[in-house]
Amino acid sequence: MPDEQEAWLGIDLGTQGVRVLAVTGDGTVAGRGSAPLGGRREGERHEQDPEQWWEGVCAAARQAVGEARGVRIGGLAVCGTSGTVLLTDVAGRPLSPGLMYDDRRASAQAARARAAGLAVQDTWALPKAMWLVAEHGGLSETPRGTHLYLRVARAPRFRLAHQPDVIVARLTGEPPPADSSHALKTGYDLEHDAWPHSALTELGLPDGLLPDVVRPGTRLGEVCRAAAEATGIPAGTPVVAGMTDGCAAQIASGALRPGAWNSVLGTTLVLKGASTAPVHDPTGVVYNHRAPDRTWLPGGASSVGAGVLTAAFAGADPAVMDERAAAHEPSGAVAYPLVSPGERFPFHAPQAVALVLGEPEDDADLWAALLQGVAFTERLCLDYLHHLGAPLDGPLTFTGGAARSRYWNQLRADILGRPARVPDQTEPALGMAALAAHGVNASLGLADVAERMVRVRTVVEPRPDRTALFAGPYARLVDELTARGWLPPPVAAHAHARLTRNTADS
Repeated sequence: MPDEQEAWLGIDLGTQGVRVLAVTGDGTVAGRGSAPLGGRREGERHEQDPEQWWEGVCAAARQAVGEARGVRIGGLAVCGTSGTVLLTDVAGRPLSPGLMYDDRRASAQAARARAAGLAVQDTWALPKAMWLVAEHGGLSETPRGTHLYLRVARAPRFRLAHQPDVIVARLTGEPPPADSSHALKTGYDLEHDAWPHSALTELGLPDGLLPDVVRPGTRLGEVCRAAAEATGIPAGTPVVAGMTDGCAAQIASGALRPGAWNSVLGTTLVLKGASTAPVHDPTGVVYNHRAPDRTWLPGGASSVGAGVLTAAFAGADPAVMDERAAAHEPSGAVAYPLVSPGERFPFHAPQAVALVLGEPEDDADLWAALLQGVAFTERLCLDYLHHLGAPLDGPLTFTGGAARSRYWNQLRADILGRPARVPDQTEPALGMAALAAHGVNASLGLADVAERMVRVRTVVEPRPDRTALFAGPYARLVDELTARGWLPPPVAAHAHARLTRNTADS
């Protein structure tokens, strides 16, 4: 391993802010920094100003590097929100706002892409690329705040960029190739390592729009002098191709060996695992990233999550509500707690809405129903993965903001009927620090690097009596989702069969 006085920089471009960690080879956080990000939300629109991304990186990096005194920065990697894209000029300068991962303006383009045989979802980057090309096809200049966005003319050349590409261009001084992880939702074919050019041409995407693509962990260049002055990161620091924030969180969990899974519970729920082969899903609900070592990282993202707690109980103290909810196991109600309309995993149902079956007796009972509903969905996700043949026999790790709740961790382990590890650090920036260490020292396997950097705080063991107690409410939810036409009957039958066996890895 690298000398422990050598630190690796992980940069995470999140929805609400930028996080930067400087981490040594044994997982010690030598420095950290953060900066807030704002955006524009209106109906289906969700945009951010790319200039704010760079300003946030500069501020957060200066904090982290300033704290990391006495260590040398060996390299860095950047992750961003999956499906966030924009147009740039050939030098990598933004020409449009960043269309965020949950922007829904391109649903018509997504339908066209599916009709052309591409398995994409409405919020993926490919339909957004189609929308951007159509929207920015005129010639004018439109001031937005203090930053100027150019409507792209027919004559000038322009490119599609993913969120981290903009930052890497500023760091190295030249536009980079995209990493295959961020390129996945833009239509990149990971099994053949190529863009499906004929299909993309049929969809009207011009030649030269899409960037070259490299494997995560590939060395992209070095921090240039101008970027060093702006960020505090030493000039000459190697810059390594990153992965999406979900993959970064998976690396930070250490769930990289086949059969291992990471459940990331924040505003929404994301499950990502490791497999020797891709997990094929004809519905496109489960998709596969490619790890730097050429293994596969299958997973999916649900619209269920902890965001419903904030929406339903603004200003509530989660610790107090958790304590009150413990008296309601199981709750008098069964919930499917969608954060926003539409579901993507464990089934595809754009028409799905949040639901509560039964009448909670009080606020504590409703809080309990929401906590349990998220865990039921988590179990259904694992049942669906098992239905597809995904390996589930490795360790499960809980990360994300909700993993700070000891009560919810225990409840989830009970409902899932399987133990779960909870690491000390659960941030995607840690995953990017590990990827940077692997990219600069290619002889070191990413799984080995991550396992040394990841420190497991505790292992939560399920209580069999509690697992049995929640079987009835889980079955009721599965039946309701099936009756509404959202959950396919074969998946429901598989979930019932596994429930009868009362195991999570059989």
